[in-house]
Amino acid sequence: MKKLFACIILFSATVTTVFAQKDTEAKTILNKLSKQYRTYDAVKTDFTLLVDNQQANIKETQTGTLVSRSKTNKYKVTIYEPGTKKVNQEIISDGKSQWTYLKDANEVQLSNADNSEEGFNPGKLFTIYENGYKYIYTGLQKAGGKTYQVVDLTPTSEKSSYFKVRLMIDKAKNQLYSAQIFDKNGSKYTYTLRSFTPNVKVSESTFTFDKKAYPKAELVDLR
Repeated sequence: MKKLFACIILFSATVTTVFAQKDTEAKTILNKLSKQYRTYDAVKTDFTLLVDNQQANIKETQTGTLVSRSKTNKYKVTIYEPGTKKVNQEIISDGKSQWTYLKDANEVQLSNADNSEEGFNPGKLFTIYENGYKYIYTGLQKAGGKTYQVVDLTPTSEKSSYFKVRLMIDKAKNQLYSAQIFDKNGSKYTYTLRSFTPNVKVSESTFTFDKKAYPKAELVDLR
């Protein structure tokens, strides 16, 4: 019995050491990514979004563009209609308010920007781990002929609508390749970056709502 107990203690200590090492490695990878990202004034990425929910028999792929300015938490997300460059949905935030344009409903929803730890903010995609998450390095994974570092994030708040975010990072470029969000309702959202343009020149008007661009859309205030 003493020998068994000693083995359990030893095993527990070993597991703790391994996890501590992985956490340190994850933090090093994420800090390096965040540090580089914060040197940019603004970035632009073209991405593919895969929405997958096997229980609901849903599997859809969309393309879009994200422009963000991390220092002020401002962003603009544009989702296109399949196979076109026609806007299907837009999310615009000046850091305080958020406007969501829904083409199908022909309306613009105005709400407060979600800067909480529980929310998933597109503008924080590259620095998401900094607040409200535990993280662990899970190793290397191949995708599209390349090898990426994989880090899993777990939100510390039980109020979060998702239970895990998996980041894949290009070690050579020190650049985010994809972010996969595991929702508690069974859905998986995978953002894969198809292009990344640092220090893109954008005006402040990019992050503000212009009603003239949506003359026939109804404005719904949800604040």
